[in-house]
Amino acid sequence: MKRFLYFALVASFVFVSGTFAQGIEDHVNVGVFGNYVRLSDGSLNVAGVGARLSVNVLPVLQFEIESAYDFEQTFTQGFVTSPTGGVSIQRTNVRALDGLFGPKLETNPGPVRLFVTGKGGFINFNVSNSPATFGTVGNAFANLRGSNVYGVLYPGGGAEAFWGPIGLRFDIGDEIYFHNGGHNNLRLSFGPTIRF
Repeated sequence: MKRFLYFALVASFVFVSGTFAQGIEDHVNVGVFGNYVRLSDGSLNVAGVGARLSVNVLPVLQFEIESAYDFEQTFTQGFVTSPTGGVSIQRTNVRALDGLFGPKLETNPGPVRLFVTGKGGFINFNVSNSPATFGTVGNAFANLRGSNVYGVLYPGGGAEAFWGPIGLRFDIGDEIYFHNGGHNNLRLSFGPTIRF
């Protein structure tokens, strides 16, 4: 038992010292983003905002946790009133809340980075006509229920560029939620990030 504890202590010291040797400004990334998801079911486009936190464990590996609340949504519907037809844009009350966690593998630790990620988590669909406020988001987290919460797998990638500690990040991926099989959905996000 003592040997195991000594080994764990030495391994922790090596791991932590390697993490802090990366540079003073690159241990943690915090960001906010605009989020767009094209739901394949119903052809809904939902958009909202989110936040993420990334912690470096190696110079090219981070673990991220993020969540997004999609509160703005529209869908298009075709109808025929003349030989040329027409398109109507309608609003729905469908909202989505997701939470994802997983690794992000990135290229060099320089100012421009490409990355791939694979995250898992949940998505919750709900219906609400209340305004999008911090209270609404808090209620969405408080009212998570097993009947409308589905598992999610998110493979994706993107790029980020930094000017000192401030940067911009763009992600694109497939947010696959599982409910009677997998449902593939295009997901885009873009926003500022700060590293320190």
